[in-house]
Amino acid sequence: MVVQTSPEIIYPDSDGNPMSDNTKQFRWIVTIKENLDLLFADNPDVFVAGDLLWYPVEGSNTIRSAPDAMVVFGRPKGDRGSYQQWRENDIPPQVVFEILSPGNRMGEMNKKLK
Repeated sequence: MVVQTSPEIIYPDSDGNPMSDNTKQFRWIVTIKENLDLLFADNPDVFVAGDLLWYPVEGSNTIRSAPDAMVVFGRPKGDRGSYQQWRENDIPPQVVFEILSPGNRMGEMNKKLK
């Protein structure tokens, strides 16, 4: 009997894309993320992140998103290289923020809504 093993799938912590296109967009990202941290500072079960890769599906490292900011209720605070949903009790982010920049096109923004 021949046993075949599936190749290990790597989930990179970076997609190689810049966090923001300009200083104004960056300032909004930081402002939103830091204020969310302050808002939920006393709740240990609210995870807040900025520009963190989110992998919603195990087994596919091409299905991913990196919201400018995201909030996940029911998950503990802490450092993560990426948000691998299946390792987080399969809880997706309930709130995501995307800051429109001059480089964003309507088609790209609509795609992020799906």
